[in-house]
Amino acid sequence: MTKEVSPKLILHKPTRKYTLEEYLRKEANSTHKHEFINGEIIKMPNARGPHNLIAMNIAVEMTNTTENLGKNYLFYGSDQKIYFPSLDEGVYADALAVCEKPLFWDNDDLLLINPILVVEVLSKSTQKYDRTGKFDRYKTLESFKEYVMIRQDICYAEVWYRERPGLWHETIVMDIEGKLPLQSLGVEISMKRIYKNVSF
Repeated sequence: MTKEVSPKLILHKPTRKYTLEEYLRKEANSTHKHEFINGEIIKMPNARGPHNLIAMNIAVEMTNTTENLGKNYLFYGSDQKIYFPSLDEGVYADALAVCEKPLFWDNDDLLLINPILVVEVLSKSTQKYDRTGKFDRYKTLESFKEYVMIRQDICYAEVWYRERPGLWHETIVMDIEGKLPLQSLGVEISMKRIYKNVSF
């Protein structure tokens, strides 16, 4: 006769929780990038060639088109950590912009807390997270005004611009001859330049 095991008696090994300081120490010695979510250290998937090209192209175009606007916009690549103080969590974006002066949570200039614009290049494995969970996290930052999501398999860019607290306006551009409006920077970016050297 087999004795049934009550579900209450089945124990699951608890997930290891880390502090922010522990995460930063481990990340400093890691050969892979990890995000810090809900006390867990989560490995990021490796980015492929088209993904990296698009991220670099848009960062370069944002830099070039804002040079003569009279404002000091700073642009960062995919190695810059973004920290959410209200959540005690940290992530990486594919590209981001800061207006005038970067603010960091820590003394080592690791944890940026004031991006005005964030760019994510979508992939099959991350697009659901980028559209929901990650977007919700960015919204906790007071400085954050614009979110750009770009597909790498087709010509498609989606921009969400915060017109006022709680009200976001969506713009979708699918024409390779079109322009991507970035209202937080006051510029438009050529879709053809974003997809330069990228094959579908």
